[in-house]
Amino acid sequence: MDEDLKCGSDDEDSCELVLFMKKRGKVKTSKNSHVTLSDRRGIVIFLEHKTMQMMYETIYKALVEVGLEEAFTPQDYLNFFCLGNREAVDGSETPGTTSPTAANTPQCNARGAFQIMFFDVVKFWPFDAPLNWTAHSRKNRRFMIYVHSKGMIVDDEYVILGSANINQRSMEGTRDTEIAMGAYQPHYTWARKLSNPRGQIYGYRMSLWAEHTGTIEDCFVEPESLECVKRVRSMGEMNWKQFASDDISEMRGHLLKYPVEVDRKGKVKPIPKCETFPDAGGNIVGSFLAIQENLTI
Repeated sequence: MDEDLKCGSDDEDSCELVLFMKKRGKVKTSKNSHVTLSDRRGIVIFLEHKTMQMMYETIYKALVEVGLEEAFTPQDYLNFFCLGNREAVDGSETPGTTSPTAANTPQCNARGAFQIMFFDVVKFWPFDAPLNWTAHSRKNRRFMIYVHSKGMIVDDEYVILGSANINQRSMEGTRDTEIAMGAYQPHYTWARKLSNPRGQIYGYRMSLWAEHTGTIEDCFVEPESLECVKRVRSMGEMNWKQFASDDISEMRGHLLKYPVEVDRKGKVKPIPKCETFPDAGGNIVGSFLAIQENLTI
């Protein structure tokens, strides 16, 4: 494994992703990644934070090697997002209750969604989290959108979809009983067209982005462009502010910038005044208690 990656993470897929971007960076080609995460707790988030740290620091080192550390930042190449939703009271329901429509919407059914999310309460539930977090969620009309199906779109020409996690353990094929498939269109590749592919995978990504952001913009056509990267990140930051705000308002888009800030050298920390997750509590960068983990792993 590359010496740059000794940062507490040994997941081969995240390592391969940043090494691929590092390789492209050395020849000064544009390459970036947008990653959407599900919401989890405790040690899982702690390790997730360590993986982010490793990836961003690797990108920074690659920029230094080609003398571009002042021109670009790690977030010009890699960004992390999560999904969430808020619904304003429309006046037809009693405060503190859930409308029939909201109750039947997966992202709004707080009890069902969070039951799936906190699959191991003893191990992952933070000690300082409020026990009435579901009541807080309903009161603030703030709901997570659970990410369970997995997908990865590469260069608008290749897609992986399924229930199998996109990591070395699940993709190895000898452990998990999940399923996934990969697909591409031979006539819609960069090699065949010598330009951006415009096949069904491109159409799928554009449709997915439209649903997540609530809009379609010209820059979405070239997701690798710096203009697109900055625009999508800006939209995610605005959505997070709306999601975390004390004022309840209807959200147009559901793509939230994961609440961490990354400096020019790739150091990752929670955004100011947001060290814990809204309603549910728990440290944004996770927590690690060696004794507790040794007893529960």
